[in-house]
Amino acid sequence: MLKKPLIISTDPGIDDVVALTTALFAPELDVKLIAATWGNVPLKNTLDNTLKLETFLQTKVPVVSGAQRPLLRDQIDASDVHGQSGLAGFDFPEPDYSLLKPGLAAEAIHEVVANSSEKVTLMQIGPATDFALYFRQFPEDLPKIEQLVIMGGAIGRGNWGPYAEYNVAGDPEAAQIVFASGIKILLAPLELGHQAYITPAVLMQIKKIGRTGNMLYHIMDKLQDHTRTNGREVYDALASGMLVKPEMYTFKPAYVVVDTKSPSAYGASMIDFDNFFGQPANVQVGVEIDRRQFSEWLISAIKEINN
Repeated sequence: MLKKPLIISTDPGIDDVVALTTALFAPELDVKLIAATWGNVPLKNTLDNTLKLETFLQTKVPVVSGAQRPLLRDQIDASDVHGQSGLAGFDFPEPDYSLLKPGLAAEAIHEVVANSSEKVTLMQIGPATDFALYFRQFPEDLPKIEQLVIMGGAIGRGNWGPYAEYNVAGDPEAAQIVFASGIKILLAPLELGHQAYITPAVLMQIKKIGRTGNMLYHIMDKLQDHTRTNGREVYDALASGMLVKPEMYTFKPAYVVVDTKSPSAYGASMIDFDNFFGQPANVQVGVEIDRRQFSEWLISAIKEINN
């Protein structure tokens, strides 16, 4: 099987850990680089959390330190959902700093893309800051990007404001740069997470799948963003699922633009399915997901880790 070369921008974060774990062990994917950016918690925590996870999983993917803050605005924080460290609920080993690459994230991403013999896929499961900086600094790389899969945005109501979803609201200017890049984009908006929540029964199945399943159970159990049925909405795993099992999703083309000016809707992702703006579609938006298939895929992906 020819594996897709993949670069991940992430801000762990509990649901980021679920997405990272499934991506790192997916037989369809070859993760070349992880850029840890500010996001759910400050950069020091997200960087340590990325390295701690790799130490626990015994993987050796290089990690680069990303942006410490958004392009223009003050950073926001989601420690009330993920815990002060970003990974409440499990005692991870100390981070392995030997995996940390020196230099800037944009340069490290460029190095991977420029030296790849095939097009590289990107996965963005945090704010868009690092990929926006990369696109601006190395526009010659854009033809070498196969696609970008994003967890972010909302079709309707937001979770950081009336219409703003957290990842986009964290750095709206960066998100707009990414959406306007011209590359192929698959988007997992907030609504898919509402559809694909993990039930308590599925959580208990995950708990029994070796040491990794036990770890994922304990961090998801602490996630303070659960549904009325006591399930867990693990949004970022939607992105890794799109890469390896796109048939679980129903996509609809849309023109997506981010509000970077309105004081009341700043950070909102305007997802235009009906050509109100008179612009061609720039994103394939996931509008539905088969929750049963998603749960089955997540369980089988964890079983593949074989520990």
